[in-house]
Amino acid sequence: MRAFVAVEIADAGVLDSIKKLQDEITVDAKPVETKNMHFTLLFLGEISEETASKVSEQLRTIRFSTFELSFEGVGAFPKPKFPRVIWVGIAKDGADKLVELARSVEQKLGSLGFRADKPFKPHATIFRIKNSTDVTEQLSRHAAAKLGTMMVSELKLKKSVLTPQGPIYSDLEVIRAA
Repeated sequence: MRAFVAVEIADAGVLDSIKKLQDEITVDAKPVETKNMHFTLLFLGEISEETASKVSEQLRTIRFSTFELSFEGVGAFPKPKFPRVIWVGIAKDGADKLVELARSVEQKLGSLGFRADKPFKPHATIFRIKNSTDVTEQLSRHAAAKLGTMMVSELKLKKSVLTPQGPIYSDLEVIRAA
């Protein structure tokens, strides 16, 4: 099964703000459905049921406190002139806590052979772009966007099934803040 560790974006106000932003940005791209919005803390790839069980066991040993994320700003990877992804950013305090949580996940799963392929950058993908198109001007209009706040109180081991209509995610394990 294809799996990853994530923090879901489940706050209705934040999701509504993101949806409005998606409606305002005109780009030839596939918007990420709000029901699928999340922060990938660590992508695991294809794993067996047995490995998923070991991952769950390790994740259950992570201790973290509830913290707040403030959604603000918009950007693109690798850059606005040639984007593959358009994302919403997070204010520094919450971003630092999310990075800390991602480090904890990687540290706990390192013994099982999992490593991040690049440093974790807190962002929520809102569009995936197949054919690069310059979005610099559009993103600059929304650079200071404030999209709300949410509390992070759990992380999840998620299963991902890819379909022609888009991915279908389901929870394999939920770890709640202490």
